[in-house]
Amino acid sequence: MIGVLVSGEGTNLQALIDAGLPIAAVASNRPGVRALERAQSAVIPTGVFDVAEYASRDARDAALAAWLEELGVTLVVCAGYMHLLRAPFLERFAGRIVNTHSAPLPDFPGARPIEDVLAAGVPETAATVHYVDEGIDTGPVIAAERVPVLEDDTVETLRARVQAAEHRLLPAVVRQLCAR
Repeated sequence: MIGVLVSGEGTNLQALIDAGLPIAAVASNRPGVRALERAQSAVIPTGVFDVAEYASRDARDAALAAWLEELGVTLVVCAGYMHLLRAPFLERFAGRIVNTHSAPLPDFPGARPIEDVLAAGVPETAATVHYVDEGIDTGPVIAAERVPVLEDDTVETLRARVQAAEHRLLPAVVRQLCAR
């Protein structure tokens, strides 16, 4: 069973839902985000784990991990989740956490990959799915789909094409991981 972590709009979550994958729970670090509405519309249990409600980030991550385990989650998918996971979470789900990233890794890690790709002037980027470890986008790459950078690309146009690739790639990778 899959647990999905979200922080915003939830388009990658929607791609997982549309693919019919066995999602047991969706959790967010932010209340009121569109991704939670998407999960609720699909009748998937949701939880909000706002760090402000906990004594520390470690305490929040321990509570989040416990909640997911209670719901039978065995694979965690970060789908636009914008917080680094801490040791209490990483240890409980070691080797079973994946993330999607909007650029090739390890070349363009971090929170602004589309902007970084355009600033670098490279001819292509990628939608990348990788395992999560304690670093920032440093876990082993599972799969990537190349996306060309066009001469007239803006952040918005390139992001739209990369997201379309993510929406194909992420469900395919998660389906393969669930079959193991």
